[in-house]
This record gives sequence, C-alpha cells and structure tokens, in this order.
Amino acid sequence: MSNREFKSGPKRLRLAGRIARAFIESKLTPLVIVAALFLGAFSIFETPREEEPQIVVPMLDVFVRMPGAAPEEVAQRVSAPMEKLLREVSGVEYVYSINHPGMSLLIVRFYVGTKQEDAVVQTYNKLYSNLDRIPPGVSQPIIKSRSIDDVPIMALTLWGNNYEGYRLRRIAGELEYSLKQIDDVSETRIIGGQPRQIRVVLDTQRLAG
Repeated sequence: MSNREFKSGPKRLRLAGRIARAFIESKLTPLVIVAALFLGAFSIFETPREEEPQIVVPMLDVFVRMPGAAPEEVAQRVSAPMEKLLREVSGVEYVYSINHPGMSLLIVRFYVGTKQEDAVVQTYNKLYSNLDRIPPGVSQPIIKSRSIDDVPIMALTLWGNNYEGYRLRRIAGELEYSLKQIDDVSETRIIGGQPRQIRVVLDTQRLAG
C-alpha cells in the first residue's frame, strides 16, 4: 500500500451507512429491540386462533332429470347448455357436470369469500329466468347448497368384470346401509350404477276396448 493510499483515510459513508452507524451507536437500540420482542409476544397471545377456521367457499348442486335419456344425450342437451348459463353467474369459479342415465348433476363452486345467500339467489335467478332454453321433457332444476364442511372425506368405488351396473348398485346400497350405522356419519350418497325401475307397458287394444 502506498503512502498516498494510507493517508487518504476511510471513504465517506453514504446515507444507509450513516443510518446503520447511528442505530448501532445509539443507547436506545437495546430498548427498541426489547420493546419489539414484547410486542411480538403480545401479538402471538392476543391474536385469535381456531383449530378449524371456517372458510366460506359456496358450492351448489344442481339436479336435473331427463327420464329415458342416455348419458350422452343428457350431456349434450342438458348439461352443456346449463354449464354455459351457470358460468355467466357472477362469482362462479368453475362448473362441472356428472351425467347419468336420465339425470344430470352440475356442481358449481364460487370464489372464496362469496356470500352463500348471494350465490344461491344469483344461481336461482339465472336458471329460472332461462327455463325457455331447457329442452322439452326435462324437469325443472333443483338447487341444493353445501359448504366446504360438507365435502366428503371418503369415496368408495365398486367395480367388477362380471358385475353389471344394476348389481353393483345393489351392493352399494347394502354398503351404504352399513355405513349409516357408524357414528358421526353425516351423509352418504350413491353415484352411478343402474337404479331399479319398473316399466309399465299398456295394451293399446285393451285400452281402446
């Protein structure tokens, strides 16, 4: 190091450096640190906490029946037009449908924080103001609300290579009855399969007589 460099001394501190040096050399710094620690501890103990906080996520189930229609026909003539209508409702995050023989289930979920009452009213008004767009033979939509607490926590799938839909649904019905006997079971639902139906065929000749 040359004598010139040695005599020049330390460089002048900028604003950030001067503030840091003043904070370090100040006698109030320990008091500020202690006060910050006490304030943090006080905030931890006084902040309300819940083991299971309630998060408002409105969800609606829309049931529509079209007796005698195949799932493909239900999806094309019922679910697709209704999904388009429901997506126009303010606050809807997503819509998806489940199609069964003669029935469609549309699940509508709104954004977090949307009021449950507003979601039901807006969905009801949207659907019932467009009943003229529902094809003939389709029942009026039934709207059921549910919350995030109603989301099922267990789903059981029954399948078998040599079992048809009707037989699997009967087995699911027996399983459902057993599950309902368990304490704290809120709700059970069977989705899919072929429910039992009774078909009445009238003799036109006898009716004419």
